[in-house]
Amino acid sequence: MPIYEYKCHDCGIVFEFRQKFTDQPLASCQECGGRVEKLISLGGFSLKGGGWYQQGYGADKKATACASAGSSEGCAGCPKAAANE
Repeated sequence: MPIYEYKCHDCGIVFEFRQKFTDQPLASCQECGGRVEKLISLGGFSLKGGGWYQQGYGADKKATACASAGSSEGCAGCPKAAANE
């Protein structure tokens, strides 16, 4: 069941309430009985560490090309080529 955040217009407290998707939103504060408003809060999803974004999707393809690409010496002595060996 999702957890929703509510804010009371009378006393100003912000509280969380666990309810089903099919339940009606709360109408009154649990502390003072005042009118409450459902808040839009951040989701609990985050991407951490390396992964798909750092490995090509978010990178600028031209910026990640080898500095010696197109030169006569090729990748000889390139730090990126040495790291892949």
